[in-house]
Order: sequence, then structure tokens, then C-alpha cells
Amino acid sequence: MNRLEGKVAIITGCSHGMGLRAAQLFADEGAKVLATSWKMENLKEGLEGYSENIELFKLDVRSEEEWAAAAKRAVELWGKIDILVNNAGVSNKCALLDETLEGWEEGLRLNLTSQFLGIKTVIPYMQKNGGGSIVNCSSLTALVGSMDNGAPAYCSAKAGLRALTRHVAYNFAKDHIRCNIVYPGSVYTNAVAKYGVSFEQMAQSPFATQFHPLPPHLGDADDMAYAYLYLASDEAKWITGVDLPVDGGANIM
Repeated sequence: MNRLEGKVAIITGCSHGMGLRAAQLFADEGAKVLATSWKMENLKEGLEGYSENIELFKLDVRSEEEWAAAAKRAVELWGKIDILVNNAGVSNKCALLDETLEGWEEGLRLNLTSQFLGIKTVIPYMQKNGGGSIVNCSSLTALVGSMDNGAPAYCSAKAGLRALTRHVAYNFAKDHIRCNIVYPGSVYTNAVAKYGVSFEQMAQSPFATQFHPLPPHLGDADDMAYAYLYLASDEAKWITGVDLPVDGGANIM
């Protein structure tokens, strides 16, 4: 219950799914959490009143100014920033030959530039602290591409995030700042549930059973939140630049 005691974390994309569960788990483990999203109504619906350790904050991750405001708020409340979880991301399905330059650039901005902005913002605070942990959320598509030709900008951005993670891990190791990356496989979240698809239905689909050999062939928000928790905690104090697939074995196929 105290794996993050005394830590201050900023987590993006907390209005639902993996980010929501991560904010709850981090708070349960003793961290002070600035839980952010650009959808304030959804953020309140999921987290308002959950824990006195959680502060809600509206953040458009594409905005450098809003990132600066988020970091300032965390420091005003708790004096420092120890952890950044770059969880937010958006996949817009669009075949490569149908993609526009505008759509391509927006995909990169949402899924790579936004993480760069967050990292650039928090590192000076972590340097003042004498260290910190950055956890980036990529996607299995960064390793295998989008096999249905559905999201080329998303795949490319998430693959670029791997290089950014390694760059940060190497260049800021001297400051005791760690940077690691998680690759979720197929995950069941409330966003999927809204379409009326049950966990069992999704887990038993041909795609899930073929590409995720480990039963139940489908992950959930807890699987990702606990991966974030481990990498953010001092239990991973000598781990940096690591690729962590959380995918039921899909990466070995």
C-alpha cells in the first residue's frame, strides 16, 4: 500500500481506462497524483472524490503552455515532481492512402509531440529533486505495425516514442532520471464496453486468441496500471531504457 509513499506524479489521459486506473492505483500506493485529461467532465466522473491524494487538472497534452501550467500546479501543491506517466494517446483509423497531411501531423502531435512536451517540461523539476521516473505508453503496433492498415500515423508516432524513450534514458541517467516504455497489447476498457462488447466476447475473438497466446487472451486496465506502478517505483531504481510489452505474449508471435 505504500510503494509510492512520498512521491508526486503527473499522469495524463486519466478520464478513462488505463490512465484512470493508474491514477487510482498510484494514489492508493501513497503518491500525490495530478490526474489530467482534456475532458474535464469525464475526469470528474471517474476520479472526483476518489482520494485526497488526487488533484484533477485539465490538460491538452498538445500545448506547451498547458504542460507548464500542470507542472506549476503540481509543484504549488506538493513541492516537486517525481513521476511522469505519459499515458494519453489517440488512435484514429485511416488507411495510409486515405490519410491527409493534416491528419498525419495531428496523429504525430497527439501521440509523440505531446510526450516530448511533457518530458521536456518535467525534467528540470526532476533534476532539482535529484532524480525521477518517466513512464511512456506506446502500443504493440509500434513493434508490428497496424496489420489492418488502419492507423499509420499512430503506429509511427508510437514507434518514435521508443527512440525518444531511449534518448532520455541515456542522456539523463547522470541525473538519476529513469525513462522506460510500456507496450500494451489488446486491452479491455470502458471505452470498449460502451460498444456493448463484453470482456469474454473480445477475449474469445479470433484476433485475441491468435495474437495473445496467454489466457485469457486480453488485458485489462489493471495490467497496465501495475506495469506503470512498478516502473515508477523505487523497485525499478536500476531499470531504464527498457521496453516492457504487456501483451499476453503477442510480441513473441
